[in-house]
Amino acid sequence: MGLRGQESLIRGVTTLILGAGAVVILLPLVYMLGTALKSKAQVRQNLLNPIPMTHVHVELDGKREPLYKVDLDGNAVEMALVKNAPGGMGLFVDPANPDESLELPRRTQTPVKVLDIQWGNFAEALTIVPFDRYLANTLIVTFVGMAGMLFSSSLVAYGFSRFRAPGINLLFLALLSTIMLPRQVRLIPLYVIFQKIGWIDTLLPLIVPLFFANAFDVFLLRQFFMTISLEQDEAAQIDGANSLQRLLYVILPQSKAAVVTVAIFHFLYAWNDFYEPLIFLHSRHNWTMAVGLQQFHGLYAVNTHLIMAASAVMVLPPVLLFFFSQRIFMQGVVISGSKG
Repeated sequence: MGLRGQESLIRGVTTLILGAGAVVILLPLVYMLGTALKSKAQVRQNLLNPIPMTHVHVELDGKREPLYKVDLDGNAVEMALVKNAPGGMGLFVDPANPDESLELPRRTQTPVKVLDIQWGNFAEALTIVPFDRYLANTLIVTFVGMAGMLFSSSLVAYGFSRFRAPGINLLFLALLSTIMLPRQVRLIPLYVIFQKIGWIDTLLPLIVPLFFANAFDVFLLRQFFMTISLEQDEAAQIDGANSLQRLLYVILPQSKAAVVTVAIFHFLYAWNDFYEPLIFLHSRHNWTMAVGLQQFHGLYAVNTHLIMAASAVMVLPPVLLFFFSQRIFMQGVVISGSKG
């Protein structure tokens, strides 16, 4: 096998592995969406099959009988199963001619099924508990916190990328070291502080800390800002622009990819965060979607279709956000890590 053949083989194997990985990753999402569209009876009948299919029935003598496709001399005829006979046999009747019946093996016949989508599961799941309130709280925490994070992180990243002072690199390393500090370590001191100032059971502990920058977001923005030439800052300074104006009119307009990237990271973090809302929020009317969904699962564990419907509402916004912004997201991640 030549070099070109080896490259084609490697490329084919790599594509096959990536495709198999994508299928494995998407299977839970497909199962969740399929189960969310089933009725309770469909879930009980076949839990593993995500397709919401239901058995077709016909009315015979005031009774609903299941319909089957019966093979009669190579022709598929739809007949109703009116009685189970011993030995795995069944009594089948033609609905158009109910006076005549045939005794045939049940297992060799194919049930007639149709796609039966239950869109009402979403409305039912979202009204059993106040998910509208949970959604409003989640949107407030996510987007108000995002605004504070972008504002503070941009200022700090701009300072580290443009200003020069003794020990600034050491200070930047100290900032990065906070990434290694687990949230559980700082949880008790934060809880005590928020309790003393009366912020427990409000959304403030989930929003206000984001106005004081985040080491991970500062790092990404700082790396991107450093790819922008200093000559542009100097030109703006000659034109009379101060430091804040240079950030707003020179740096940020050229850093849309990095800003969108950190915004997506924050959205995914805040939208899916369960740990801190569970600790700081005690009242149900202050819960976020993540906490509300967990409590919903505990209360309605037998209603798998409703749990999956509520979970789909929780999962789809991040999936759609990443799907429609993946191009600029990847650009921001790649460029942010291209310069130290």
